[in-house]
Amino acid sequence: MSVKSTSVKPITARAPSFLQAVGAVVRKDLASEFRSRELLSAMFLFALLVILIFNFALELNARERGEITAGVLWVTFVFAGQLGLNRSMAIEKDRNCLDGLLLAPVDRSAIYFGKMLANLLFMLIVEAIVLPIYSILYNVNLFHPGLILVIILGSLGYVTIGTLLATMAVYARTRDILLPILLFPVVVPLLIAAVRASSAFLQNLSMEFVWPSLNLLIVFNLIFIAVSYMTFDFIVEE
Repeated sequence: MSVKSTSVKPITARAPSFLQAVGAVVRKDLASEFRSRELLSAMFLFALLVILIFNFALELNARERGEITAGVLWVTFVFAGQLGLNRSMAIEKDRNCLDGLLLAPVDRSAIYFGKMLANLLFMLIVEAIVLPIYSILYNVNLFHPGLILVIILGSLGYVTIGTLLATMAVYARTRDILLPILLFPVVVPLLIAAVRASSAFLQNLSMEFVWPSLNLLIVFNLIFIAVSYMTFDFIVEE
């Protein structure tokens, strides 16, 4: 009577794929934020205060308000976004979560893209709430498909470079001051293109006035997504 021998295969943990790692970071940030609501609340209140200040400080007629709408909108988005970027990385550092993320058996660029997409979602949520409020206060119709496209492209470029620089600044003692000093000079071309394209859509200008700014937004996004992908690993190593 013979007994068949069976071999037991060792159980090995398979590392998650790149997209799975990105999705896990995004879900972690969303779950953490929707439990505490610290980040979205701060961004929304800050954006609302900026809009109210502009509303009462600028005593303008309807035509003049329409001309400055693009500039006021992007000033609001930029400062609210900067607050969110700084806070999102500071929470990771203060809770010692950043070291745990870096120890995960995944490509570190997946951590960057997860944080960047989460920051983009937070910024778009705040913008979606701000737009109708701005429309009511300034009596301006902002629900233009072209304007929405510009806001998405501009926000993507802003959080792309902002997440990278926030990761760099989070290790400094003066991170709250360092991030805007690093970020604002870099995003000047993006903001100029976003304001020009937004203003052109709001004034119903032809596409020949819009394409140069749209092309600049697209090129800016592609360049800094590639730069962030290549440099994030070196930044977190330092």
